[in-house]
Amino acid sequence: MKKKRAVRILLWTGAGLLAVVLGYVIYVFAAYYRLEDRLPLEVSAGEATSSAQTGVPYRAVSYNIGFGAYSADYSFFMDGGRESRARSEAAVEENMGGAAQAAAALEGDLYFFQEVDVDGTRSHHVDESRLLKERLGEGYDWVFAQNYDSPYLFWPPLEPHGANRSGLLTASAFPIDDSLRRQLPVEAGVRKLLDLDRCYTVHRIQVEGGRDLVLYHLHLSAYTSDGAIAEEQLRLVLADMYAEYQAGNYVIGAGDFNKDLLGNSGEVFGVSGEDYTWAQPIPTDLIPQGLRLVAPLDEAGPVPSCRNADRPYGPDSFVLTVDGFAVSDNVAVLGSGVSDTGFAWSDHNPVYLDFLLEP
Repeated sequence: MKKKRAVRILLWTGAGLLAVVLGYVIYVFAAYYRLEDRLPLEVSAGEATSSAQTGVPYRAVSYNIGFGAYSADYSFFMDGGRESRARSEAAVEENMGGAAQAAAALEGDLYFFQEVDVDGTRSHHVDESRLLKERLGEGYDWVFAQNYDSPYLFWPPLEPHGANRSGLLTASAFPIDDSLRRQLPVEAGVRKLLDLDRCYTVHRIQVEGGRDLVLYHLHLSAYTSDGAIAEEQLRLVLADMYAEYQAGNYVIGAGDFNKDLLGNSGEVFGVSGEDYTWAQPIPTDLIPQGLRLVAPLDEAGPVPSCRNADRPYGPDSFVLTVDGFAVSDNVAVLGSGVSDTGFAWSDHNPVYLDFLLEP
């Protein structure tokens, strides 16, 4: 009798656990959604007062801030590390303060920030877009675009990654006339839950003389099965950029490409990347004539833009450059570089582009 009772308890317990798992799977798929394509974005306008001109040097800065979690000793579970959240609200504030200070020191006319959480379990519900706006000060138009809004992820079990709403934050010292969110392709089936939603943004700025400066802000996928989707995303962005260039406008793309922009970062930085299959060279043959890639590199003292966060940052860390720019031929590149923060506040270093718009 006791044996039968024990069996019944085990069966009911197993059935209960199965019901919980099935219920969670249903919740995750039911909560998943994608924003529509060509979604107009709100511009926090009125503070940018400068007009964009030809023949004047300007600077663009791109920085993946890593949702305010990545101090130099932080490792992330999706990269093979241990942690899934920022360690505390105070840690988010500290990392965001350091990142904002590093970005502000570069004195950009244009800023492109990726992985900016506006409400997330992993970032202790700190509105990071507000912190960046406050700490970079006045004089910019701002645009936020939601990249993804994830259902609650119950993994890792002891400290779940949770539910997170994150996106791309763009700032311009020139008035932004209009902004658009463009949907990017993502993988289908269960793998879409890793990639969630993905987008790039398009911002239009009027230039003295009648043409437009069109900005493309991107953060392409890293966690894909075979790289095909990331390549498809790149094709879409480049085709859009090329169409604007063909229309006679100036074009600048900036952000985290999640590809090795140098093509041989392992050799440049003296590290082995054999175990990091996501870090593939960017397929430069996809870049159409009239556009060119700008991968920031100081050959005399090379500094990487990204570290793999499978362990705390150190001499044995895998590093590479995935952050950079793509520009049209009517944008003169005066220089580019990576600001060496020692990965103190993010798993990325900020990168910059000095340019002018040719008359």
